Amino acid sequence: MARRTGAQTPAPHIADSHGLIRVHGVRVNNLKDVSVEIPKRRLTVFTGVSGSGKSSLVFGTIAAESQRLINETYSAFVQGFMPALARPEADVIEGLTTAIIVDQQRIGSDPRSTVGTATDANAMLRILFSRLGRPHIGSPKAFSFNVASISGAGAVTVERGGRAVKERRSFSITGGMCPRCEGRGSVTDLDLTQLFDDTKSLADGAITVPGYTAGGWNYRLYSESGFYDPEKPVRKYTKRELQDFLHREPTRMKIAGINMTYEGLIPRIRKSMLAKDREAMQPHIRAFVDRAVTFTVCPECDGTRLTEAARSSRIDGTSIADACAMQISDLAGWVRSVDDPSVAPLLAKLAQTLDSFVEIGLGYLSLDRPSGTLSGGEAQRVKLIRHLGSPLTDVTYVFDEPTIGLHPHDIQRMNDLLLRLRDNGNTVLVVEHKPETIAIADHVVDLGPGAGTEGGTVCFEGTVEGLRDGATLTGRHFEDRSALKKDVRTPTGKLEIRGATAHNLRDVDVDIPLGVLAVVTGVAGSGKSSLVHGSIHADEGVVAIGQDAIRGSRRSNPATYTGLLDPVRKAFAKANGVKPALFSANSEGACPHCKGAGVIYTDLAMMAGVATVCEECDGKRYQASVLEYHLGGRDISEVLAMPVAEAEKFFGAGEARTPAAHAVLTRLADVGLGYLSLGQPLTTLSGGERQRLKLATHMAGKGGVYVLDEPTAGLHLADVEQLLALLDRLVDSGKSVIVVEHHQAVMAHADWIIDLGPGAGHDGGRIVFEGTPADLVAARSTLTAEHLASYVGA
Repeated sequence: MARRTGAQTPAPHIADSHGLIRVHGVRVNNLKDVSVEIPKRRLTVFTGVSGSGKSSLVFGTIAAESQRLINETYSAFVQGFMPALARPEADVIEGLTTAIIVDQQRIGSDPRSTVGTATDANAMLRILFSRLGRPHIGSPKAFSFNVASISGAGAVTVERGGRAVKERRSFSITGGMCPRCEGRGSVTDLDLTQLFDDTKSLADGAITVPGYTAGGWNYRLYSESGFYDPEKPVRKYTKRELQDFLHREPTRMKIAGINMTYEGLIPRIRKSMLAKDREAMQPHIRAFVDRAVTFTVCPECDGTRLTEAARSSRIDGTSIADACAMQISDLAGWVRSVDDPSVAPLLAKLAQTLDSFVEIGLGYLSLDRPSGTLSGGEAQRVKLIRHLGSPLTDVTYVFDEPTIGLHPHDIQRMNDLLLRLRDNGNTVLVVEHKPETIAIADHVVDLGPGAGTEGGTVCFEGTVEGLRDGATLTGRHFEDRSALKKDVRTPTGKLEIRGATAHNLRDVDVDIPLGVLAVVTGVAGSGKSSLVHGSIHADEGVVAIGQDAIRGSRRSNPATYTGLLDPVRKAFAKANGVKPALFSANSEGACPHCKGAGVIYTDLAMMAGVATVCEECDGKRYQASVLEYHLGGRDISEVLAMPVAEAEKFFGAGEARTPAAHAVLTRLADVGLGYLSLGQPLTTLSGGERQRLKLATHMAGKGGVYVLDEPTAGLHLADVEQLLALLDRLVDSGKSVIVVEHHQAVMAHADWIIDLGPGAGHDGGRIVFEGTPADLVAARSTLTAEHLASYVGA
C-alpha cells in the first residue's frame, strides 16, 4: 500500500488557539498587579495563606468578570433585576468562558426552605404524587407546603356586545400548606409567666418584658389605656380585661395627647421581637426570647408542614411526607420501585437527582431537612447536585474550598467529582488548602507570601511537583505531618452525656473529658454536630463557636465587630474632654457628605454602581474637626488604619495605654490576624479571616468550656499550626476545649478522641471509639483510624 512521505501535519485551526484564560495587571483588593495564565480544560488549584488574595483573583476577578459579561447580554429590563457588577480592576482579562460558581455561602435560612426545595427534588415529587397519588387531591400545588388553600367569590364586570355585563365568578386554589403552622412544621408558644407577674398590678411593674419599664411609652400604652384598672393585680382581671390586655386587635387612641395604637401584649411582642432574626437581636432581648418562647412540633401536621389531604394521598402506601422524611439513599430505592410508563421520564430524572446526592456523599440527608441547618460544606455540595451529570462542556466551574466539612474518607470522593468535571471538557478552578486536593491539580497558582498587605503576589505557578520542590510557604508545609503526642494531659473532670437521640444518634452515652483537648470526629453525617451541639448548650459556663457566618455591612470592620472601638472611643473622649460619640463614623463624628462611609455610592440602575472616595473627608470617614483630636499623637482615622500588631503596641504602653483595647488586640494577634487593619470592611475579609475573627471575639467569653465546630475551615497548613498553639494555650490556662474536626493535624494533637460512625445517616449515630490518638492508630478499627494512621506514617 503506497504511503505518501513528507506529508506535513495540517496547521491547527485558529479557533483551537484559545487554550488559556489570561489575566494581567489585577489590582482587586490586596492583589498587586497580578498576572496569570490559566490552562483551559484543566484542574487548577489556587492556594496560599488565608488572606493572600486567592478569592480576590478567582471570585473577585475571573468569575466576577465572566458573570458581568453574561449579564450584559440580557436586555436592560432584565438587568434591572440582577445584581450590578463592576468590571474588576485589571489591565487584561481574556479567554473567559461561562462561569458556574459553587461557593460556601449558606443556603437561605428561610424556615420554609428545605433540602428538597433547594434542589428541585420536591418539585418532581409533587408532580409524581399529583399524577399517581390515590386518592387524587389536585395539582402539584396541593402537595406544596408553600402554597395555602384559598377560595373567593364575587361579581365581575365584563364588556360584552358593547355593554357592561355583571357576572358572578368564584375561584379556589388547593394548596398543601398546614394552616396551623403555615408550612413551618413547628409552632411557637409564649410562656406568659415570662411576660408579666400576675401577682402585681401594672402600676407595680407587672410587665417584665425588656423595654417595658415603668414610665416608658411602651408601659404607659398599657397602664393608661383605660381597658382595665392599672392598680388591680393581673390575676384578678375579668375575662374581658385579660382579653384586652393580651389579645386585643389594634385600636387607635390618645395617650397624654399623643395618637398611639394600642394592641394586646402578645401580638405586640410577636411583631416587635419574634419577627426579627435572633442573631440580629441585642443580647438582653435575645436572652428574653430564649426564656419566653418555646418551639414545639406542630400538633396538626406532626411537623410534616402538610395538610391532612396532602398526607392522605399515597403511592404504594407511601405519602409525600413519608417520602421526604426518608433518608435520600433509601428514597432513591423507593423511586426505582415505582413502575409506571406514564411518568417514566420524571422517575428517571428524579432518580438521577437522588443518585447525585448519594454520589456526592449526602445520601444520609432527607429532603425535609431545613436548609438553614446544613453546614457550609453540606450547603456547597447541595448546590453542586444540579451540575452533576450536566451535558454542558467548555464552562468554568469555580469552587471555594469544596473539602470543607469532609472527612478524609470523603475527600477522595470529592476529588473524583472534580476530575470528572474536568474530563468532561470543563475548566475547573478550585481555591483549596487541603494537600489531598492540591495533589490532583494539573496546574497550581500559589499566592502570598503573606496575608493582607504582605500578600497579593504570585509566588509560584506550575505543577504540583514544582510546588513541592519550591521555597514558598505552601511548598514548605505541603508534606507537613503532625506527630502523635507522646504525653497526653490528664482530665480534671468529665461532661456526662446520657441518652442522646438528636437526629440519627442512637441513645448515645458518652463522657467527654474536661481540662484537655478533646476532638469529636467521624465521617460527614455520622452525628458529630448532633452530639456536641444537641447535648452541650451555650450557657454561662460554655462558649460555643459554630460555623455561622459573621454578620456585618460594608460599614462594619474588625474594630466594630470585636467591640474594640468602644474603649478606643472612650480613651479619645477622655484624653480630649469631649463626647465618645464624636469618634464614631456611624454617629456624631461622621463626615456629613458621605455619612461616615468614606465613599460616595452612585446608583446607575442596571449598570454597575460607582463608588468614589469622598472628597470632603478624603475617605477618612470623619469630620475635619474630629480629626483635630489626638491620642498618643494619632487621630482616630490613623488608629483605624493601623494593623493589629502596631495597634497592640500603641495601646499597650505610653500615653495611649488602654488595657481594655489592648486585651482585644492581643486576642486578634493570638489567632494570627496581626496584619489586619482595624478599619478594613468585613465584606473584604476572606473565609479564614472571618473564622479567626469570630474565634478571637468569642475568646473573651468567661466560660470554662469552649466548643469549636471545624475551626480549621479556611486555614492554610501554616495557619493550622498557629491554631493548635492557641488551643494549647487555652487548655493550659485551665479551659476545656471540645473540637468537632476532620483535620488530621488536630486529631493527632488531641488528648482524647471520640469517633462516631461507622457510616453516615442511619448507618452512623454510634460511638465507635473513645481513647487517645495513639490508641486509635494502634487499633485501626475505624475509617478515621485508617486515615490518621496513614497521615502520621504509622
